[in-house]
Amino acid sequence: MNKTPMTAAGAERLKEELHQRKTKDRQRIVQAISEARAHGDLKENAEYHAAREQQSFNEGRISDVESKLSNATVIDVTKVDAGGRVVFGTTVELSNIETNEGAVYRIVGEDEADIRSGMISVNSPIARALIGKSEGDIAMVETPSGEVEYDILVVKYV
Repeated sequence: MNKTPMTAAGAERLKEELHQRKTKDRQRIVQAISEARAHGDLKENAEYHAAREQQSFNEGRISDVESKLSNATVIDVTKVDAGGRVVFGTTVELSNIETNEGAVYRIVGEDEADIRSGMISVNSPIARALIGKSEGDIAMVETPSGEVEYDILVVKYV
C-alpha cells in the first residue's frame, strides 16, 4: 500500500484520538450496552440498539485511524532543510495579485486538510502550484473561473 504524507502534528492528533477511542469511548459504550441489556427484551430495546451502533462506529473508526497511522510517512517540517522553498508541511503567506487579498495556508496531508483552519491538502491545486516555489515567486493556480496569480510573501517551517 502507498505511504501517505502526514505532519507530525496530524499524526499526534490521530494517536490521541485512537487512545481516546480505545480507552474511554470503548469503556463508556460497553457500560451503555450493559445497562441497556438490563432493561430486558433486546428486540425492542432502542438504547441497546443505539449503543451497539455506537460500538460499531467506534470500532470502525479505530480501524480507520490505525490504518491511516500505519500507512503514514510522518514529516516534521521543522527538521527539513528545504532552502526556503515551499515543501510539504510549510506555512505559506500569499497575496492574490489581482485582488490584493492575503491568505495563509499550511500544506498538509489529505486527512488533515481543513480549509477553515488554513490547512490545505498537498494534492489541492493551490498546494501543487506552490510546492517548489520560494518567497517572492509567483504561483499560477488553475481554478474553475480561470488562472489566479499569487505572490508568495513568506515561507515558514513551523
